[in-house]
Amino acid sequence: MLQGKRILLIIGGGIAAYKSLELIRLIRRDGGAVTPVLTKSAEQFVTPLSASALAGDKVFTHLFDLTDEAEMGHIELSRSADLVVVAPATADLMAKMAGGHANDLASTLLLATDTPVLVAPSMNVRMWLHPANQRNVSMLAQDGIRRVGPDEGDMACGEFGPGRMAEPTAILAAIQAMISDGPLSGRHVLVTSGPTHEPIDPVRYLANRSSGQQGNAIASALAALGARVTFITGPASAAAPLGVDVVPVQTAVEMLKAVKAAMPADAAVFAAAVADWRVTDAASGKIKKAAGSAPPSLSLAENPDILATVAQMETGRPRLVVGFAAETDDVIENATQKRTRKGCDWIVANDVSPETGIMGGQENAVTVIDETGAESWPRTSKEDVARKLAERIAAALG
Repeated sequence: MLQGKRILLIIGGGIAAYKSLELIRLIRRDGGAVTPVLTKSAEQFVTPLSASALAGDKVFTHLFDLTDEAEMGHIELSRSADLVVVAPATADLMAKMAGGHANDLASTLLLATDTPVLVAPSMNVRMWLHPANQRNVSMLAQDGIRRVGPDEGDMACGEFGPGRMAEPTAILAAIQAMISDGPLSGRHVLVTSGPTHEPIDPVRYLANRSSGQQGNAIASALAALGARVTFITGPASAAAPLGVDVVPVQTAVEMLKAVKAAMPADAAVFAAAVADWRVTDAASGKIKKAAGSAPPSLSLAENPDILATVAQMETGRPRLVVGFAAETDDVIENATQKRTRKGCDWIVANDVSPETGIMGGQENAVTVIDETGAESWPRTSKEDVARKLAERIAAALG
C-alpha cells in the first residue's frame, strides 16, 4: 500500500522511541521508504546507527550540519516526503509545533514543511491531561495536524492512563489511511458509533445494547478508501478502529458537542445508538436502597437529536448525511418516515428484534433508503455491510 511513498519519521526523545524502530520495519515491509530524523533527546533512547540500519537510509540529527545544509538541506528534507510522522511526539515537541518554534532540526522541519503531518503522542498521563498540553493538542488539530493515539495503559513511570504511544501497527494503519490514493482521498467523513451512557448516579446509567461494531467497521472501510475519518464513539465494547481520529464521549450532549467541533465534513454517518432520554437530576452520590421505601422516581428529558441537527443545518451541512434506524416493527415504513422527519439523505434501516441477533452480533441485514426508494442488502458480516456502504458514499461524493 505504501509502494513508492517516502515517510519522514521524526523520532522524539521519549521511552517509546524504541517502538519507532519497529515502525520503520513495518513501513519498509509495506513498500515505503523511511528517512529518520532523531532529536538530541531521542539519541538517549535509540542510536542513529539502529535507525539507519533498519531504514537503509541516512539518519539526520543536527540542524547545523555543514554538509547537509550546504543546499538548505532542512528545507529539502521537509518537502521531499509524502508524509511527516512524529513518533513519539513528546509534550515538548508538540509544544514547539503549536508555538511555531524552530530551534533544532526536528522543529525546523515541522515549521518549514508543506507536507501533511501525523503525530503519535507519548508522555506521562499527567502531562497528557495537563491543560497546557491539551491546548497544544487542540491547536495542532486546528492547524490540520493528524493524530493517532495515545493509548491508555501502564506507563514506564508506573502510572496508568492515557499517554502511551499507539502501537506501531496502529501508526502504520494511520499512515496508510493518510496517503491512500483511494476514491475518498482528501475527503473528511464524520462517523458516530456505539451507545451513549446517561448517568442516573455515579454508578448507574441509562444505555442500550449497541456494541459499536457496525460503526467501527464503517469508519475502517471509509479510511481504507482514503478518507480522513473523525470517529466519535460512545462507550462501546468493540475496540476503536485503527487509522482514524478517535473522539471518545459518554453522553448524547457530549456527542453533539464533539460532532459540531469536528465540522466541516464532506459526509457524516450517524451510526451511534444515541439514548433518546437522559435523567434531568442525576444524583451526585449513589442512590441507596432503603428497606420498605418505594423505588426512586426518575425525571427524564429528551436528548438532543444529533442526526436532525446536522441534517437540517442551513450552513456548513455535509454534502451527504446518513442516518441509521434500528427498528423492531414495520422497519421500512418507520425508517422511511424517519428519513423525511430528520431531513437526512439516506437512512440505513435494520431489524434489531431479539430473534435476529443483530444488536451486538457479528452480522447485519440492512435496507438503504434514499429519495429514490429502498434497496435491501442480504444478510452478511458487518464488515461487508461497511465496505458496501463506504463504496456507495464514495460514489455519491464523486
